Amino acid sequence: MENHSKGRARSNEDLIGERTGELGCCGWILIILSTFFVIVTFPISIFMCLKIVQEYERAVIFRLGRITDKKAKGPGIFFILPCTDSFIKVDMRTVSFDIPPQEILTKDSVTVAVDGVVYFRVSCPISSVANVTNADFSTRLLAQTTLRNELGTKNLSELLSDREGISHSMQSTLDEATDAWGIKVERVEIKDVKLPLQLQRAMAAEAEATREARAKVIAAEGEMNASRALKEASLVIAESPSALQLRYLQTLNTIAAEKNSTIIFPLPMDVMAHFMQRK
Repeated sequence: MENHSKGRARSNEDLIGERTGELGCCGWILIILSTFFVIVTFPISIFMCLKIVQEYERAVIFRLGRITDKKAKGPGIFFILPCTDSFIKVDMRTVSFDIPPQEILTKDSVTVAVDGVVYFRVSCPISSVANVTNADFSTRLLAQTTLRNELGTKNLSELLSDREGISHSMQSTLDEATDAWGIKVERVEIKDVKLPLQLQRAMAAEAEATREARAKVIAAEGEMNASRALKEASLVIAESPSALQLRYLQTLNTIAAEKNSTIIFPLPMDVMAHFMQRK
C-alpha cells in the first residue's frame, strides 16, 4: 500500500513537472523583468526574496500560477522572485481529529452512536495543494462518511467485539481514498459505542440470565461430583465396621469444638446392636 502511494505521488509530481515546463513568451518576459527589478533594488529586495520555513513545514512555490518544481522547498531558507512567485506553506506534522458521534444503523437494525479519532499527515505537499481545495477538511468529511459506511455492514456483536479489525479496515479505505490528495492516514481508532438505554437494560438482563444459568449448571455438576465422592466413601467405610464408629467419633469431636450446650446426635441401630452384643 505504501509503495503504491509513493508511486502515485511520484506520477502526480511528474505530471505537474511536465505542465510547468511551458511558461510562454509573456511568462519569460515577466520573469526577466522581475529578476532585473531584484538586481536593481539589491540589497533591499533580498528581504522580499528570501523566505524561511520551519523543520516541520514545506513550501510549494507557484511561478505565474504554475508550480515551479517537482519537489517542495524546505526546511530552511529558499529564494523566490517577489513579483512573479508566491508560495503556500504545508504542515508535515501528524494531525489528529475527533470524528463527531455518528448515529449508525447496524446490519441487525440497531441504532448506535459511534465516535472515533483519526491520525493523518501530509505525505506529498504538492498533491495536497494542487489536487484538493482543503485537504484537512476533506479528510475529516471523508472519515465521517467512511465510518458510517463501514459500520453499517457490521452486526452489533461484531461492532462491540472487533473494534481493532474495523479500525484497520477504515484506515485502509481512508488511506486509499486520500492517496490522490497527498494524505497518509496513519491510524484510526473507535473511541466509544453508545447504546440506547433500553438496549443496555436488555443486554444486562440477558447477561444476568446467562450467568445465573451457568451458576446453576456449575452447582449441579458440583452436587453430582459430591454424590460420587460420597458413594466411594461409603464403599470404603462398608469394608470396615470400625471405620464407621471412628467417623461418628470424629463428628462428635467436631461438634464439641463449637461449644454448644446441647448436642443431639443420632446413632444408627447397627452401632447400638454392636454394643448390645458385647454386653
